[in-house]
Amino acid sequence: MAKSDITVDELVSKIQRGELVLPEIQRRYVWRATRVRDLLDSLYRSYPSGSILVWETDHAVPVQTMGVGQEQAPTERKLLLLDGQQRLTSLSAVIRGEKVTVRGRKRPLDILFNLEHPEGGPLDVTEVDDDEGESESDQAEDDQDDADETSETDELGARFARLTFVVSSRRLASMPNWVSVSRVFASDNDAEFLEKAGIENFRDPRYNSYIRRLARLRGIRKYSYTMYTLERSYSYEEVAEIFVRVNSLGVKLRSADLAMAQISARWRGCNPLFEKFQEELEDDDWTLDTGYLLRAAVIVATGQCRFKTAGTIPVEHLKKSWDQAQTGLRFACNFLKTRAGMEEETVLSSPLLLLPVMAYSLERKGRLSEAEQQALIHWAYIANMKAWYSNSSETTLDEDLAVLAKGGQPSDLTERMRQQVGRLDVRAADFVGRGQRNALFPTSFLALRARGAKDWHSGVGISLVLSGRNHRIEWHHIFPKAVLKQAGYEKGETNEIANMAFIGGTTNRRIGKRSPIEYLEELYGQHGDVFLRQHAIPSDRSLWNADRYREFLAARRELLTQAVNELIETYAPNKRGDGL
Repeated sequence: MAKSDITVDELVSKIQRGELVLPEIQRRYVWRATRVRDLLDSLYRSYPSGSILVWETDHAVPVQTMGVGQEQAPTERKLLLLDGQQRLTSLSAVIRGEKVTVRGRKRPLDILFNLEHPEGGPLDVTEVDDDEGESESDQAEDDQDDADETSETDELGARFARLTFVVSSRRLASMPNWVSVSRVFASDNDAEFLEKAGIENFRDPRYNSYIRRLARLRGIRKYSYTMYTLERSYSYEEVAEIFVRVNSLGVKLRSADLAMAQISARWRGCNPLFEKFQEELEDDDWTLDTGYLLRAAVIVATGQCRFKTAGTIPVEHLKKSWDQAQTGLRFACNFLKTRAGMEEETVLSSPLLLLPVMAYSLERKGRLSEAEQQALIHWAYIANMKAWYSNSSETTLDEDLAVLAKGGQPSDLTERMRQQVGRLDVRAADFVGRGQRNALFPTSFLALRARGAKDWHSGVGISLVLSGRNHRIEWHHIFPKAVLKQAGYEKGETNEIANMAFIGGTTNRRIGKRSPIEYLEELYGQHGDVFLRQHAIPSDRSLWNADRYREFLAARRELLTQAVNELIETYAPNKRGDGL
């Protein structure tokens, strides 16, 4: 295995010319914007950032499109990138001035550089992600530009002053000392950045430090990686095994990605099939990564969800299983969307909840009676509310799949939950201290939507699939954070589910930082008390004052509890008079 040193600039050039390509065994570009931010920070400080592994070959090997544009290479001899894709795709996009669009993000990726950053080492703590739990659709931490819209300029500047790189936000990008990293790499002229910062001549005390920092930022191009090149004598199957072993030892990829690599080496051309179906589901508002789709195929092929033996499944059997999995997933997505109001994966406490629905529909050959459908909805609501697949998820899912494979019904799955977690209802105490990451948050949305909750301005029913910034549903603090902060309440109380309402973007911005005693009175005058019941808001006006906020929370917890239990009990067997 050959070893050489190569600069970022050379690697980016090879990608652009189409000489460094991505084999089909690789997963897609999935890095979050915050990871790109941290990579740039590491290279800016000349910290180690791993090595690069490639394979030089003349073989006709299936390849896939990278996250950035590439030219057609003039020769058949290529370098296949086995380790380093996420880093090099990110750097190629930034250095070439291309904004790579991350799957699941609303806007293209952009990173800002602070010309006024403190000297010395980084002052912030690096965020540590759980790779096993990461998905391509996970975007919450990247959408800080939305969160910053309500921040005051002075407050925003102080908050990020100690950072060197941040994910771009409109407010920060407008500030004089923050510049787009892509813009810096796209130009060798410092004039536009100095002018934005208000520097008129070299006598300005900031002039030299800003010039030096811009040069250091562009110096990332000369950062040197160690590149290991596998011998050309290896077969594609051997290279796939090396890829799996390298990533297994380094715990860099999820088990789904490693299984996909093993299968891709034997089932050539399977990745485009998975991606085509992935796009079909996205058109219907479901964003599920290819590893998830592979898990569905493995379930159909083996009856269990683990990837441990996925690489040994005969290719023909896997192909037939994939065809069945597509049929089952189409049913599951459509069923949960149309019958349970679960319009997309973000309303699920875990996307694994789709898989028992898929399996049951395939067991029943897609023919479910009305009683069976209602029992399935009842189970889905409870499993979602209890975050049934959040802990020991694979073991729990395999046990549920085994119940269905033996002819079990959705009511059997519900009874299994009862034995494990006890009561299947919700109580007011369950809401205490719970925020948007708790499974009760999406469950509350479903319950209020079932009550007919509408946006307070447009009158349109709340829905996750509405388009446009003005109509997209947002969660709104009934008592705005600024009001509660001024009144001396703790952050944990501020962000409790009982202080959240689901309304459109326009309505949220219209309310702004106004106290509920002001805007709820206006809404009551326009709509009467109907909107209060729809959104489970206490009708006692005295509770709309900040000095009675804790009493407001207690009252609303009771109302949310009632709404959630109503939703679940609607589909309970004893309400339908059948035995399922």
